[in-house]
Amino acid sequence: MKQVKLTTLSIAITAGIILSGCGSDSDPSPEIEFGKFTLGVSDNPADANIVNIAFKQVVLKNSEGSISFDVAVGEDGLQHVDLLSVQGQDVATLVSGQSVVVGEYQMCIYMQNNEISDTDSSYVLSGATKDDNGEYVGGVVEGLVTNSNGSCGGVGADEDNTGRLFFNKAFTIAAGNNAFVAEFNLSQGLQGPHGNKEYWTLKPTSVQLVNSADVGAIAGQISPETMINCETNAGGSDFSPAVYLYPSATALEDMADFRTAANVLTQVAPITSARVNPIEDSEGNTLGYDYEFGFVVADTYSLGYTCLAQNDDPEAANIRDPQDGTAAFFIDSAEQEVAVAVDETTTRHFPESFLPGE
Repeated sequence: MKQVKLTTLSIAITAGIILSGCGSDSDPSPEIEFGKFTLGVSDNPADANIVNIAFKQVVLKNSEGSISFDVAVGEDGLQHVDLLSVQGQDVATLVSGQSVVVGEYQMCIYMQNNEISDTDSSYVLSGATKDDNGEYVGGVVEGLVTNSNGSCGGVGADEDNTGRLFFNKAFTIAAGNNAFVAEFNLSQGLQGPHGNKEYWTLKPTSVQLVNSADVGAIAGQISPETMINCETNAGGSDFSPAVYLYPSATALEDMADFRTAANVLTQVAPITSARVNPIEDSEGNTLGYDYEFGFVVADTYSLGYTCLAQNDDPEAANIRDPQDGTAAFFIDSAEQEVAVAVDETTTRHFPESFLPGE
């Protein structure tokens, strides 16, 4: 069985709603209220080189019916988005400025399923390296599918090789400005090829929709000492650094991995995680390392740093000292009382006292 280790990837869906029509109770023939609908995508990265989704349609549905938006930008009838190219707070737009009657909706996104090695459809590239021009070379291209299908109405659901990402929880498009973020936790929701499947699978249960009016961001840098300490404690030479987001007041020793099984005793599962990326100058020299969570609901959190994100297998319980031959995983250092405010970016370095550039 082929195992590909991942950190978390999130896809952000932003919907900007602007009132363009209005009515009043005193008006015997009130006008229908509309909002402007805009939809984009963003992510927190997985431990892969490219995660390309070939989007087909976005559908809003309610008791009145369905509204379908064609997101194609090319002659192939698709819009290709490499989720790893829009990290943090960056967004790639799927739907922009479409008028929608205000009310309560559910949402579906149709994507093209692909089970073969084909970069003209949905696919994942892993194991590649970058050349001097920043282009990926080598690696393996494999197909990407979601194991959910069916119709939300609209256009495209019954076409061959169509997968459905369904946001079951209803949300309200109200008068004024509204924005929503759909977060994919790919540490639990993106599965590499296994068994007789030579393609990747995106689980629809890995996504949730949050109102971006309630979110802020967290960003910071990792000190060299923090990285060295973790690598020394881990041993070996294969490292994949990441920052994990936990509920408030999660003690370092209680910070657990991503897993499908329930945690035991005082262990606490992470909410999501973010890849630690090198900061490079114009000549490609590494100046430091940083991370960013682009869409975090306003609250107080704990953060954990690990250099062993590649060993966090969501299908298994990964611990510091495994006795079953699996690879070790642990959170090596933590930051506490990280407060997130709406529309603000909270800066928290590892450690908090670290002064980048000094």
